Amino acid sequence: MGRPHPRIRPFGRVHVPAPTAAEANSLDRRAIAELGVPQPVLMENAGRSAATLLARLYPEGPVVGVVGAGNNGGDALVLLRTLRAWGREARAVLAADRSRDTLLHGWPVPTTRDEDLDEAGWATLLAGAGVVVDGVLGTGAQGPPRKRQAAAIQRINGSGRPVLAIDVPSGIDASTGAVAGNAVQADVTVAFGAPKLGSLLHPARAHVGRLVAVEIGFPPWGPEQTGAHVVTPAWAQAKLPRRGTDTHKKAVGSVLVVAGQPGMAGAAILAASAAFRSGAGLVRVASAAENRAAIHAALPEAIYVDAADAGGLAEALGASDAVAAGPGLGTGAAAREVLDRVADGPPRPTVLDADALTLAATGELDLRALGESRPVLLTPHPGEMSRLLESLRTSGESSTGSPEARARATCERFSCVVLLKGAPSVVAAPDEPLLVDTQGSSDLAVAGMGDALTGVCASLAAQGLALREAAAAALYVTGRAARLAGRGRGLTPSDVLRWIPDALEERAPSATDLDLPFVLFDADPAR
Repeated sequence: MGRPHPRIRPFGRVHVPAPTAAEANSLDRRAIAELGVPQPVLMENAGRSAATLLARLYPEGPVVGVVGAGNNGGDALVLLRTLRAWGREARAVLAADRSRDTLLHGWPVPTTRDEDLDEAGWATLLAGAGVVVDGVLGTGAQGPPRKRQAAAIQRINGSGRPVLAIDVPSGIDASTGAVAGNAVQADVTVAFGAPKLGSLLHPARAHVGRLVAVEIGFPPWGPEQTGAHVVTPAWAQAKLPRRGTDTHKKAVGSVLVVAGQPGMAGAAILAASAAFRSGAGLVRVASAAENRAAIHAALPEAIYVDAADAGGLAEALGASDAVAAGPGLGTGAAAREVLDRVADGPPRPTVLDADALTLAATGELDLRALGESRPVLLTPHPGEMSRLLESLRTSGESSTGSPEARARATCERFSCVVLLKGAPSVVAAPDEPLLVDTQGSSDLAVAGMGDALTGVCASLAAQGLALREAAAAALYVTGRAARLAGRGRGLTPSDVLRWIPDALEERAPSATDLDLPFVLFDADPAR
């Protein structure tokens, strides 16, 4: 809808929180009550920043703002007044009872009550807009919108015009991402201070469009003030390992991939290839003897180890910096024996995926004991997470709640880092803020993509990253590689593997390349 969005700032600030509505409101109160930042100043900054972005993204045509009763509506009025002062045609439709001119500072912004518009009036007003501004409901809204606001939301969605939402699209829950009734379908959402957690989570994420967060004068976020952070490109680039100019293959990380029952060589090949592509200097593959020829043919760089050879596997475990176990491994007696040897081996950082998680869910692998003996990363998809959480039920703990809550509960219960794959994927670690991925898309919903992700996680861990950072950086690298591949729904894991090196070598633009420096975060629409 509308003209293509020009790129504003693809990188941005390294540390970007993702607050809930309550956390955002707490910062707002602290800024006003403790630090003496007047609320009108915050509103002025918010409205003017949103106006600047609107003018950049949608430079042509009249602007119609649908204005609600709260601060969200006030921000919209400042935006409209600012645009009018810059010479742009702008008008407001009040979808709630509020003063018409408190924030207009005498500028002639035509203002109409929604109740004074009939069907023809609405149609005429919106059809002539270059862009519609959604300022109906803000971060404090919960549950279905009331009748008057719901009608305004329907008008916005039916306008056929580009929509820019203020802070969050009206009708979504800013904390949970729930959509309980009518919700605005925005093309762009301008978030103030930070993207709200709910706007990053489905189903709300599908309503947000392009998500741009801007600085408006809030004090800095303290680490204790928000329970989730965003995995931004700048964060990932700051965390990714850098090689010294004087190094060798064993100094840059060696990975052992334990994967592939007979006939499942592909899973082992994908995981090992991903480990190589993401920078590991040496990769060993412990797999079934029947897979040896296929592994050598597809990946001659790797060192093959017979998974059934106890001595050879023990030697490989001792010589590796990180272990990835589970892809295509199977769940029979042979797989259980191999996992037992991994668990009894040296306490290397260990990534468990796929069949290893299934065996853990059935009690064949003691995750709690393993997590207490070494750093462990679990990478379940929602189905695997459900099976894992059955053990929480038997121990009397809760296994329900949002995906984010379940990831947190699982990491605390098993003393592990948890990468819960989904839309979006999240990373939870004990006593640490949740990390929320922003690069993933439905294009990644392809068999074998999890195997590749496992290989990248282990590779980054072998190169020295803690498992929490390795998991989040791996999500960024694979998601970014998928976007660079540009295959859309035809994407395959092999496409991602080819583009991982390009994702790793990307760098943020220099300071002289960055315009609109108040932009903190800029994410493409969900797809």
